Amino acid sequence: MTVVGVDGCKAGWIAVRRDPGAVPSAAVFPNFAALLDALPADATVAVDMPIGLPDLSLRGGRGPEALVRPLLGNRQSSVFAIPSRAALYAHTDGFTTIEAWYAAHRQASEVAKATSDPPRGVSIQAFGIFAKIREIDAVLIARPELRSRVFESHPEVAFCRLNCDQAMCLPKKIKGVINPAGMAERKALLCQHGYIRDFLDRTPPRGAAADDFLDAAVMMLIAGRIASGEAKPFPDPPLADRIGIPVAIWA
Repeated sequence: MTVVGVDGCKAGWIAVRRDPGAVPSAAVFPNFAALLDALPADATVAVDMPIGLPDLSLRGGRGPEALVRPLLGNRQSSVFAIPSRAALYAHTDGFTTIEAWYAAHRQASEVAKATSDPPRGVSIQAFGIFAKIREIDAVLIARPELRSRVFESHPEVAFCRLNCDQAMCLPKKIKGVINPAGMAERKALLCQHGYIRDFLDRTPPRGAAADDFLDAAVMMLIAGRIASGEAKPFPDPPLADRIGIPVAIWA
């Protein structure tokens, strides 16, 4: 079975793919639907992006977040709570100016506060990936059959699970800048699970950063674990949102 790890990137989505009997490959796609259309019908996909949206955002998140944070030690801040579906769809237009972008962020924050308990706004970091969360949400609403093939995961949870349930010691980034030591720590772990270092050291496809590439690479390993029945969902069994989309972080 083809297994695919996916992460969002500046140019859209980066996918690391392994077909049966083949070595991994990497490519960038402009949108999530195009990525899926390039895959075999039975491919298993693990993506670093929230899947399944709450109507009311509670303290700690949808459920999966509170379960995985204790595993991550100093890395737990990388798992943030997901706002309500209404907040994610509060403003869906493109942005032509930075002022419009900040205005949209304020609007989403107000909707988020009205649909969370306790009331909570939206961070700039979270707002920056709203469009990508909506992409996956729209695809899984329109094509329910994909809900058994496309799974949410999280890089730091994935690295932790692959590291015998020990969180990574070093961050991938420090103040927004790549941390070479943290990247090296993760590459060494990926090599223990079958990757060749030359593949991990290559320049990422155009439009993707080095950390996006590494995150997609670990997502591919999780896709393999899901396909083979080794992966665990948090929670187990998964929850479901109002539409019926599963809610769980797999690793």
